[in-house]
Amino acid sequence: MHVKSFDQGALTRRGLAGLAAGLAASTVMGPLSAAAQGATSANLAMVGEPQSLDPMASTADLVGTIMHHVYESLFTFDANWATQPMLAATLPTVSADGKTYTIELRKGVKLHNGRDLDSEDVVASLKRWFEMTPRGKGLSKSIVSLTAKGPTTVEIVLSKVEPALLAHLALPSGFAAIMAKESIANPLTEFVGTGPYKFRERKPDQFVVLVKHDGYAARSEPASGYAGKREAKIDELRFIPVPNANTRLEGVIAGQYQFSDQLPVESFKKLSGASAARAVLTMPFGFPYFPTNTKQGPMADLKVRQAFQMALDLEEVLMAGFGEPKFFAKAAEHFPKGSPFFSEAGKDKYSKADAAGAKKLLAEAKYDGTPIRILNSKQYDFHHRMALVMAEQMKAAGFKVQLDVVDWATLIQRRGDPALWDIYITHSAFLPEPMLSPPQLGDGAPGWWASPAKEAALAAFNAEPDPAKRGALWGKVQQVVYDEVPYIRAGNFGALSGTSAKLTDYAAMPWPSFWNVGLAK
Repeated sequence: MHVKSFDQGALTRRGLAGLAAGLAASTVMGPLSAAAQGATSANLAMVGEPQSLDPMASTADLVGTIMHHVYESLFTFDANWATQPMLAATLPTVSADGKTYTIELRKGVKLHNGRDLDSEDVVASLKRWFEMTPRGKGLSKSIVSLTAKGPTTVEIVLSKVEPALLAHLALPSGFAAIMAKESIANPLTEFVGTGPYKFRERKPDQFVVLVKHDGYAARSEPASGYAGKREAKIDELRFIPVPNANTRLEGVIAGQYQFSDQLPVESFKKLSGASAARAVLTMPFGFPYFPTNTKQGPMADLKVRQAFQMALDLEEVLMAGFGEPKFFAKAAEHFPKGSPFFSEAGKDKYSKADAAGAKKLLAEAKYDGTPIRILNSKQYDFHHRMALVMAEQMKAAGFKVQLDVVDWATLIQRRGDPALWDIYITHSAFLPEPMLSPPQLGDGAPGWWASPAKEAALAAFNAEPDPAKRGALWGKVQQVVYDEVPYIRAGNFGALSGTSAKLTDYAAMPWPSFWNVGLAK
């Protein structure tokens, strides 16, 4: 068994009713099961049921994890977070003023319906992405035109410089998936992409099955992160919702699952000692964060949000989530040292643990005791544990608190309605470009943060194409985040997954991928 891992700064992965139920779900397959035909098949235990299989309809990690096997994007990230071409033949040609991108497509790329991919598919897909997704909607304000200039050429003309454009097109979360134009509908009923796997079947609460795309046209470059050559070495992938973390753990140890996602870090020792399984620990992996509802309810008041921030002891919150200091780190900075975006702006407001100061702000805000609803899910067990401690800290500062515990799919649905929550618990992997995560930096993401200070700071940041100068401007954005509290970034944490000892060449990534991964007999 060979488990590959990237160094810090390389790709790491973002992304829990009993064992019998989980094992039963994993074995209920249709008559065309790959195992029944003697082909290789992998059972992949995920944290829950995907809200959708439409990669543009949800930014949930689970949706991206499944569907980036089916759909591909024009560009992607390599192991060092550099943007590389995927369906594009090369990186685009950019005009001298930085506003016109000419993208040549690879020739001979087959869609899952057997037809060659062309520029009209790309234009139709990107138009849908600009209309549907929070990041796409934000970018669409800068789009002057998006046109096919021939069968394999696409042109994007902008009204202003967008330094993060290629990074947005590369991110596999709410992603700019390229699909067959004839399959485009709302909602999608056919999932016709170009990826190394194609969709076969979904049974809600049981599985999503993907099978090898025999006509797949791979790139020739060596695999690196998400970039380069992709090969479907396993014939069938079964993504199985297993909401209970212990069920995922015991299933991978027992050999029922070839992969189990998002396991409690405290199970590292047990998993490491299992003969049939391997622990994949990534530290640091990403960061938990807590968006606030700036649109309506108590958190729409700035002083109430500032009181929330002032009340928190984030070391206690992180300890509750991860159990041991080796699995987390306090970090006021949003990007680590060595990143061009490292800044200590706003550090004086991080993890104050000042209940008295928070009470004073609540009094100034004339907070009336309306319960603050913290939306969270036990499917990511560390989310719920953090929510419990957070609630107690808030109560000590004078808040009334209501914990709304739901499954992850319901949380994803509810967070889109400002009437249903005040704070929710989520997390993100480290990403190289600030405009990729958290989505609250864009327009229209749950939380609905909008202010003159945000607009001014982001306008300056996004108008600067020089990476060095953008780094200095990020500090001003980070300061506004601390001043206006659209979300609280708790710190950094490690993530644990488990693989079967028979799964070969698995590489830890923010969104797990299973191309180039083998399964020993």
